[in-house]
Amino acid sequence: MVILRATLAKIALAVLCAACFVSPDTVAQQAQEDLPPSAAAPTERWHGRLELKRQNTSRGTPEETTQTTVRIESFFDGVVNLLRLDLPFPDEKTDFAGSPFHPRMGDVKIRARFQVPRVSGHALLPFVEATFPTADPESLGSGKYQLSAGVRLRVPLSLPVAHPNDHEARFETELQQTNSVGGDSGRTNINYTKFEFTLYDLWRAKYTFKLKLKPTVDWMQNGKIGTVGEVEGGMFFERHWRVWLMAGRRLSGPQGIKETYSDRLELGLARTF
Repeated sequence: MVILRATLAKIALAVLCAACFVSPDTVAQQAQEDLPPSAAAPTERWHGRLELKRQNTSRGTPEETTQTTVRIESFFDGVVNLLRLDLPFPDEKTDFAGSPFHPRMGDVKIRARFQVPRVSGHALLPFVEATFPTADPESLGSGKYQLSAGVRLRVPLSLPVAHPNDHEARFETELQQTNSVGGDSGRTNINYTKFEFTLYDLWRAKYTFKLKLKPTVDWMQNGKIGTVGEVEGGMFFERHWRVWLMAGRRLSGPQGIKETYSDRLELGLARTF
């Protein structure tokens, strides 16, 4: 089983790293997230992003802990418009302070997102995702293979502000269902539905703001609901770069609900290329 997990992780990393350096056709900006404003220019060929984020978390579940995550994304102009690989490195110490110089391997996650015809002029983005129990030690992960499917809808907004032309705002909703499909029989099965509601604003083509509400229904806990709220501020700099700071907290529900935590502070850096 250990060899199988290691092999799957290496295959996933090789495939998506290779994909990041494939130069696809020009991609519509609506199909991507948090791209620099210059990416809308027709002469540009933005096709990937490398992201590094540090999360200090008051632990809620084994997968939601203090960790450093590397995210690799490739954008395509076709039916599949995004491939994403998440490589989490949870700290050996799982409290809020963590131990950043003692990382361990977490559960590797892969996502594929699809481009479909727009609905009433709005971007509709379905996706599928797979999670592999690659955590070492296993206590830092779920111990389960997981499959999920979801859809994200983006609707442009006009904000009631003094200078509306300085803002590019949108409202986003996401629905995702996740189930375990194998793994350690001694670990709890996984079955939950996650919702996400996001208000996003880009101000003066430089500064970003996000306000998120993320309820989750954990069907393995008799449909108990946990809700997390997050506030994020960021900015683009040096044309291809973005930095952000996010603070999150559990707003309702007991500990242990999937996709929830007690408190979180996140610092991130992304390079689009």
